[in-house]
Amino acid sequence: MSNTIAAAVMAMSTVVVPSAERPPPGEVTIEVVTVNGSGCRAGTVSLSVAQDNSAFYALYSDYLAAVGVGTRPTDFRKNCQLVLQVNAPADFTFAIHQVDHTGFAHLEIGATGTERSNHYFQGMTTPGYWTHTFKGPLNDDWLASDRSDLPVEPPYRPCHEKRYLYVNTELRVSAGTSDPKTTTSYMAMDSIDNFFGTVHHFAWKRCK
Repeated sequence: MSNTIAAAVMAMSTVVVPSAERPPPGEVTIEVVTVNGSGCRAGTVSLSVAQDNSAFYALYSDYLAAVGVGTRPTDFRKNCQLVLQVNAPADFTFAIHQVDHTGFAHLEIGATGTERSNHYFQGMTTPGYWTHTFKGPLNDDWLASDRSDLPVEPPYRPCHEKRYLYVNTELRVSAGTSDPKTTTSYMAMDSIDNFFGTVHHFAWKRCK
C-alpha cells in the first residue's frame, strides 16, 4: 500500500490554487525556531524543501501514540509543535494550501486512532484543527490530507514580513472496546519507505 499512498500524495500535489503562481526561482530555506512536544523530542524531526520549491517535508523518527500491553498511561497521546522561519525571495510570499500526513497504524478491533493538525502564521487567528479518525481492525499505512477550502484562498503570510509559521500535530489512540490488558494498538506518523513524511504544499504569490 505504500506505493499507492505515495502516488496519491503526488497526484494531490497538482491541485490548482486560485491566484497562486509558480514557485519562485532561487533558494527557499527553513530555519527551526523551536520544536516542542512528546512526539518530536530533540533530534527526532528533520525538515527539507522540495527541489522545485513546491513543498517542504517534515520527517519524524519517534512519533508514535499507543495503548495496551507495554505502554505507559501517557503514551495514548503524542503531539508536536514546530515553529519555523521560511526564507523565500523577497518579492514572493506563500501560504500552505494542503498538508499530507502519512504513517503506519496497528489498531485492534474496537480501537481507534486520531490524527489532528493545524497551521498558521504568527499574529494571525489560530484556526481550528483538521481531524482524521481511523478505526480498527487496521494494520497498514495511512494517509490524511488537510486541504484549504477551494476556491477560497488560503491565508498568505503578509508580504515583506518574516512571521513565523506554526505547525501543530497530534496523534491519539483509544482502546475503545478492545482489551488493553491483552492487546496493543498504536499509530505512528513517519515516512513511508523513507519516501514521504508530512508534506506541506506551498501556494506562492508575487508581492506587489
